[in-house]
Amino acid sequence: MKIIHESPEALAEAVTVLEAGGVVIHATETCYGITCDLTNPKALERLFAVKQRPLDQPVSALFSSLEEAQKYVIFSDKALSLAEKYLPGPLTLVLPPEKNPPFPISVCPQPLFTLHSSFLISSIGVRLSSHPFAQALALAFGKPIATTSANLHGKPNPYAVSEIEAQWAQSSQLPDLVIDSGLLPIAPPSTVIEVISDSIRVLRQGDVIVDPPNMR
Repeated sequence: MKIIHESPEALAEAVTVLEAGGVVIHATETCYGITCDLTNPKALERLFAVKQRPLDQPVSALFSSLEEAQKYVIFSDKALSLAEKYLPGPLTLVLPPEKNPPFPISVCPQPLFTLHSSFLISSIGVRLSSHPFAQALALAFGKPIATTSANLHGKPNPYAVSEIEAQWAQSSQLPDLVIDSGLLPIAPPSTVIEVISDSIRVLRQGDVIVDPPNMR
């Protein structure tokens, strides 16, 4: 597990690792996150193995901009209104996928995709991070990347690289690269909102509060 401090050179190295199918840990506005190339099924399998994440728990997709996200998922008027108001920021919008995106992506490893394709293609969690490094990484890579908290499954979300090192100290599968952005402010996970047409449902409450939480 290679650890380097945040810098322009670190950004370039992170892109290189992602292009090679590797797994990278970097800062977000909520906590440290773990990422890979969502258009590379082998990379996604590796992320799940490294994080020890159950195969039926999909990751979200991190995009560089709202315009880029619209190439992959369908935004209703309500979803677009929420995105324009709260993104970039700690909000995940769960939306239906486009039928013909620029690149095919999946949010769970392929074996599960084969067995439960209806589950996998029904929705995608969309993130646009407000953290400068996460924004820069999504833009520099140029394709959707996974985003989920950089903790071993069941362990606390990490806000410092020392916490990441401690969690993976006894693990046989390690992230390829960790970008150290220092100690992050402790923040709750992103608010997760499912939007179906103009109906919204709060799946997880974070700092972003939509009032009222459920509406039609």
